[in-house]
Amino acid sequence: MRFLLWPLRAAIFLLVLGFAVKNDQTVILRYFMGYEWSASLVVALLVFFVAGVLVGMLALLGKLLRQRREILRLERELRLKNTLADVEQMQRSHVQPS
Repeated sequence: MRFLLWPLRAAIFLLVLGFAVKNDQTVILRYFMGYEWSASLVVALLVFFVAGVLVGMLALLGKLLRQRREILRLERELRLKNTLADVEQMQRSHVQPS
């Protein structure tokens, strides 16, 4: 499987490189209030792709933090229950009639 991965990576790299070479025209992005940004099409696409990934990661961050807090709460609860069960078992073993 590892040997098949490197040719796949090389093919993807060559496709992306070919895309970059074919789309090297300059584009002008116009913002509000007369602001402009001129850059290569590939650079502009890369910037907006990375920005989209970052926004997606930020959107998931809240849910991830909530899940981690819930996991910690459940682990504390489980430890407490295990400790109580151990204490009860020790009490039962000491109190048993002979």
